[in-house]
Amino acid sequence: MSENERRALPGLAYPEEYLHRLAGDLAIRFAGVFTPETVERYVLESYTGLLRTAKVKAHLAQATIRFTTDRLTALAQAKGAVAYDLPEVLFVCEQNAGRSQMAAALTAAMSGGRVHVRSAGSMPAAQLNPAVIAALAELDIDLTHEFPKPLTDDVVQAADVVITMGCGDACPVYPGKRYVDWALDDPADLPIERVRLIRDDITNHVHKLLAELGIESRVP
Repeated sequence: MSENERRALPGLAYPEEYLHRLAGDLAIRFAGVFTPETVERYVLESYTGLLRTAKVKAHLAQATIRFTTDRLTALAQAKGAVAYDLPEVLFVCEQNAGRSQMAAALTAAMSGGRVHVRSAGSMPAAQLNPAVIAALAELDIDLTHEFPKPLTDDVVQAADVVITMGCGDACPVYPGKRYVDWALDDPADLPIERVRLIRDDITNHVHKLLAELGIESRVP
């Protein structure tokens, strides 16, 4: 990015230098869709949202990059500025550390990538449940690079289907969206034997969801 492009961004004091670079890079990527000011606001909001629960700062930069990029992409989709051909499914639970993460990962795997998934939490935890990571690793699904994300309006607006799992009324409701609630046990603090049962319950729900979307399920 040129120095002129950097100077085109608003001159706020960034808490981390990489956030300034990220705002500049994303302003170029989404030029014509969002103003640099909008991009900057999303970068700082995303960073602040993740910082609230981050216990280890080592991975905060990459998490902020992924989270901000996904939020801006979702908003661009909702505005009709970015075309997408895949069904969009959003999974929401309270902590985004167990059920919604498993559902998103299983849906991506079982659809063979023919569904675009997102997940979020109404009160996100600091990290994923280790038993959830282990239970999906048994199916060769890697969750080690995932992280809990706060629920934001943009990902709800981009979704075709919003599936909730015990998050109460925290999820915003938009006309034209399909909302479904899956009654699932919370894997928090449960032994892996119980988490496996929840994983298998989610698998059955995903089979039904994919059938409703006209997509043949693959064995996870």
